[in-house]
Amino acid sequence: MKGRCYCGEVQYEVTGKPVMKAQCHCRECQYLSGGGPNFFMAVPNDGFRITKGTPRTFTRSDIPDARTRQFCGTCGTHLTTLLPSRPVTIVKIGTLDDPATDYGGPSLAIFMKDTQPFHMVADGLPCFQDLPPRA
Repeated sequence: MKGRCYCGEVQYEVTGKPVMKAQCHCRECQYLSGGGPNFFMAVPNDGFRITKGTPRTFTRSDIPDARTRQFCGTCGTHLTTLLPSRPVTIVKIGTLDDPATDYGGPSLAIFMKDTQPFHMVADGLPCFQDLPPRA
């Protein structure tokens, strides 16, 4: 799978199999998405690599266990999120070259405790108030 930012300055490749495909309704994702849920897939860190350009990063310093956001410094597109406690890269679905084929759709919805009345969730999609239990 391949993807890029809006202007094409930063490009990436995904070779790892997704370990999760979801939509996140947490308040942080609402800030980053412009108000809607964030559609993403988590892939092993060793299955993701930047192939062109260098993304800028942002990590909040005022909260524990803060995530690092990677984005294009030119157009501002949010590309990935890195989790300090898990060896996965969270890939933002809108940045994939072929999201319909490569993503297909979420298999669950998380952080429903923060959902807004205008958020939509497909019928039958498993929903979790926070994160799902780890297997």
